[in-house]
Amino acid sequence: MTQKLAILEEVTDLRTVWPHEALDFTPWLAENLQLLSDTIGVDIVLDERESDVGSFSVDIYGYESDTDRKVIIENQLEDTNHDHLGKLITYAAGKSAGIVIWLVKRARDEHRAAIEWLNSHTDDSVSFFLCEIKLYRIGGSDPAVKFELIESPNSWLKETSTPSIQGAGKQTRFAFWSAFIDYAFDNTPFAQEFGKRKPSTYNWLAFYIGVGNVHINLTQAHTRSALGVSLVITEDKDMFGFLLQRRTDIEEELGFDLAWNGAQDKKMSTMRVEHVTQYSEPDEWRETFDWAIETAIKMKKVFKRYITQFQEGVDNTDESLYDPEK
Repeated sequence: MTQKLAILEEVTDLRTVWPHEALDFTPWLAENLQLLSDTIGVDIVLDERESDVGSFSVDIYGYESDTDRKVIIENQLEDTNHDHLGKLITYAAGKSAGIVIWLVKRARDEHRAAIEWLNSHTDDSVSFFLCEIKLYRIGGSDPAVKFELIESPNSWLKETSTPSIQGAGKQTRFAFWSAFIDYAFDNTPFAQEFGKRKPSTYNWLAFYIGVGNVHINLTQAHTRSALGVSLVITEDKDMFGFLLQRRTDIEEELGFDLAWNGAQDKKMSTMRVEHVTQYSEPDEWRETFDWAIETAIKMKKVFKRYITQFQEGVDNTDESLYDPEK
């Protein structure tokens, strides 16, 4: 007997869900930035909504958690137009943004070409993204949101297009991440625990663990010939303090020591372990990949259990144990 299948239908009028862009969509987006982060591969942390830029205001202002690059997001629940493109560039300049995102109902060809042109004529310190907002429902279900990436920087092509930008270091970082992703996502346990990322020329690669302000970072440290695996917490010193109080138990469960860094003047708190590797010897990478896979999975499972305890309100009254300088 053939199973009955429902029909997937697109909701073409975005305003049936968000009647007002500033009052409805922007607040919703501020609470659901992880959806956008997952789409474009940038871990966005909210700073403020309707952030002032001279006499105007940008819809969303934030930063990238790993690099602190400034992020601006301009929303448009209609088709792209010249007015919003002008605003996007004005806001990017006013905020000195490194990541510029335009969310729209539909990207017209001329504006898609404009974003492509901006990416091809700027250096790698600025990245432009153009995304369409899609709504779907199955039968009579509630609508579901999907962001579709229309234009994005092709970092690798941009950085290798001229000898002055190319650089052996960027090539090595990209080659290492490409090989790691190919290897790791043939590994069933890793693929079950983490979403697949795209390789880049940056020295870091972020993987999300299902907690909005927490992720696991893999970081290439070429000067120390090491690969690091870190748990990163963004702007939650209470969570870091809770975990630090349980440092002995956590490290015992992990089976290795961590370097803990949670200084109060820093946005991010990290718990890091490193493994020696030779980036100039690709034949030796597989052993490093195996270590990174095992370590990242173990850190996710152990830390997520303690983070759940923190979120459920386990007693955390012994503040004397929290000294971020130690």
